[in-house]
Amino acid sequence: MDRRDEAAIEAVKAYYQQDLSQAEVAARMGISRPTVAKLLAHGRARGFVTVEIHDPREEASELALRLQERFALACVRVAHGCVADEAEAISQVGRVGAELVARLVRDDMSVGISWGRTMSAVASHLARSPRQGVRVVQLKGGTSFSDRATHDFEIMRAFCDAFGAEPSYLPLPVIFEDTATASIVRADRGIERILREGRGVDIAVFTVGAVKKESLSLNLGQLEPGEVDALLRDAVGDACSRFYTRAGTVALAAIDERTVGIRLEELRSRPVRVLVAGGRTKTAALETALHMGLATHLVVDHDLALALLDRQGEAPRRGRSTTPSTDENTCQFSR
Repeated sequence: MDRRDEAAIEAVKAYYQQDLSQAEVAARMGISRPTVAKLLAHGRARGFVTVEIHDPREEASELALRLQERFALACVRVAHGCVADEAEAISQVGRVGAELVARLVRDDMSVGISWGRTMSAVASHLARSPRQGVRVVQLKGGTSFSDRATHDFEIMRAFCDAFGAEPSYLPLPVIFEDTATASIVRADRGIERILREGRGVDIAVFTVGAVKKESLSLNLGQLEPGEVDALLRDAVGDACSRFYTRAGTVALAAIDERTVGIRLEELRSRPVRVLVAGGRTKTAALETALHMGLATHLVVDHDLALALLDRQGEAPRRGRSTTPSTDENTCQFSR
């Protein structure tokens, strides 16, 4: 080690450890400011000091890549930001989900949507992006028989306003009282046309719900108390109000037969399926949905992404990521 090395060590300690300015370091060492700059550069080159940058956006990109690989997805976006609770997580994924949907929707496409808090968040963040010939299709009924609202009409209207689209409403409850009534409704010419449109959409945008006592899907006045208990016992989640078990099977066939809307196998057949979910409470429901192949595109918050990887026995890699530190993360778009 020569005298230049010793001077460089003294400079980097004063500059990085003691937080002195280059001018202050120069005054302390009795040298010029340009000489301090050269000593700092020499110190970095010799490895006397290393600079580590921990960018949460880069970690989010790393998480996105891990999720994409683990669940064989076409695109993953991880919303990053300060998340204090589930409501904030839903708002964050709503923002990122709206950006992704706007990138995916093109002229003459049909877009199928569901309802709920997460879908309301997506709808509220949609900016006007006028397209030609777009139709927005409601994938399931949204009429409530309780004081809990699905906001299905408002969500449909927001999507239509954003893209200048024509709507196909499904003005029905999602679960009927009995299978006979549900069958009659499905057979109606107008309803059958909308259900057929839903089965053929180019893009489906939806969320998954955890099965809890307070879940919206269990509190619309459409289920008997015994059915709610059975779902709480057997179901891990729902997608488009189709309840499924941890094994990915129908949770309660009697309820599924009374449900009017897209079926899970029909949803899985759509070419682009954007699943937006926020909050750790949805971890088990989302994990199963992804194993079932319900999504091609995924939008999650940072904490939910970590929880998903943790359930797979994976921990995110640390260190600098080589992926772009943008919200698009693993998504690529052609024009």
